[in-house]
Amino acid sequence: MLAVAALLGGCASGAAQPRETAISTTSPSPTPTCTPADLEQRAAAVLVVGIPEVTTADDPLAQTVADLGVGGIFVSKASVESAEQLAALISGIRQRAGRPLLVSTDEESGRVAMTSEIVGAGPSPRRLAGERSPEQVRAFAGELGSRLTDVGIDLDLAPLLDLDAGPSRGIIGDRSFSADPETATEYGLAFSAGLLDAGVTPVVKHFPGHGRSTVDTHAESEVVEATLEELETTDLLPFQRAIDAGAPVVMLNHLGYRALDPDLPATMSPKAYAQLRDMGFEGVAMTDSIGMGPVNLRWDFPEAAVRAVEAGADAVLATDGNQTQRMVDALVEAVRSGRLPEERLDEAAARVTALAGGDPVAMSCLPVELPVLRPTAGATATAAPDATPTR
Repeated sequence: MLAVAALLGGCASGAAQPRETAISTTSPSPTPTCTPADLEQRAAAVLVVGIPEVTTADDPLAQTVADLGVGGIFVSKASVESAEQLAALISGIRQRAGRPLLVSTDEESGRVAMTSEIVGAGPSPRRLAGERSPEQVRAFAGELGSRLTDVGIDLDLAPLLDLDAGPSRGIIGDRSFSADPETATEYGLAFSAGLLDAGVTPVVKHFPGHGRSTVDTHAESEVVEATLEELETTDLLPFQRAIDAGAPVVMLNHLGYRALDPDLPATMSPKAYAQLRDMGFEGVAMTDSIGMGPVNLRWDFPEAAVRAVEAGADAVLATDGNQTQRMVDALVEAVRSGRLPEERLDEAAARVTALAGGDPVAMSCLPVELPVLRPTAGATATAAPDATPTR
């Protein structure tokens, strides 16, 4: 896993249409006289896939995704029985893969807690911000992260930088630290710092901000009507601060934005990825799961994977690993047909490989250095008596 410093402070497939492809203006340059990995390997490397209901490493799905060479796996609640069982599952998959492999989960504390069986039940982010100092939240996240690293998880799809002061049980609700951009930033980065203290890379989400919507994007989408100027002074502000601090991974959401592209969810919108890169982000841009309604009701997994990478995604999250072979095949065909520029796939594969601790040059012939979260002077993780995930 890339070493980073701490900071405190399925339905119908859509027909392929010509569209803008977002390639970062900061794309690394190819290494001369270098031969990249096979196209199939590069295609698989951009996928982070779920292993639903899998509890042992000898499960056929676990073996398949490892053999295909995916960039990472996603561990959901259905795969968690105990710390010992989960550690054996992850170790077995990594051993079969024989290469650096991201192992992710979604552990925000509170309502969204895929690994509560092993980390314990924790307070919501809103409650954390309301009752504890940033230093205590950092210590809390550090303990949570330690329990994740103990079983082999090195990527957490948290924290949220979304702004929301609405009902606690809203789609964002108490998953948000605060509706105030400064407070959300301070606590979100404190949580990130704690994860990093334990060796877990945080994923800040859901860019460009989910707090204005009350729609559950697991099932449907919505268009956010705010202007870009309004977004820049509210929803985008925590993300800008995180990017400035060196956030290595940012997850995009499935909402449409009038100011960017009302006809496409952000995960599929070249303009959304361009906005992220224009803010100075040079890390891994990750989609929310493409099995969610706003995407999957419009495009099947293979088409969605191609569209996402074409738009600018580096890591494509698909919580159904049974779709892996179809997604790999679609990405390969998109490159061979000329629809997806090979350099866009190379860039994405290099970034995900670097994040996993692998060699991006061996993968794509591209030397990649991901952002590193910088420490703030005096930011030390001092454990507090109430700073444990268990309540």
